[in-house]
Amino acid sequence: MGRTRSFDETEAVASAAQQFRANGYEATSLDDLLRVTGLHRGSLYQAFGSKRGVFLAALTRTERDLDLLLVALLELAPSDDHVRDVCARGLRGIAAEDAARVLGERLLGRARVTLSAAIEGEDE
Repeated sequence: MGRTRSFDETEAVASAAQQFRANGYEATSLDDLLRVTGLHRGSLYQAFGSKRGVFLAALTRTERDLDLLLVALLELAPSDDHVRDVCARGLRGIAAEDAARVLGERLLGRARVTLSAAIEGEDE
């Protein structure tokens, strides 16, 4: 019989989500996830299966998290049908013209680039 979980899965997912938001999927290592969640490697694999599993848990449990959605769209969706479907569901309810604007603005914000500076060619 398996051991019962001795961690709060909601807290672990929230901590992992923050790490993915800050660094992206590719730049977040398994060691980073272990550090921020406080989990042991075996517990993480038992609960989520993989780094991708942790990311999917974060992506599906956070409503309208544009930063995680952008990470998913940029890093995983081009080659992962399941992530692409999760992203599409996350975008439902946002009008097409608004989605492009909202995601574009958030992308520039994450990159710390202002649109006016980009258009005018100014360095910040």
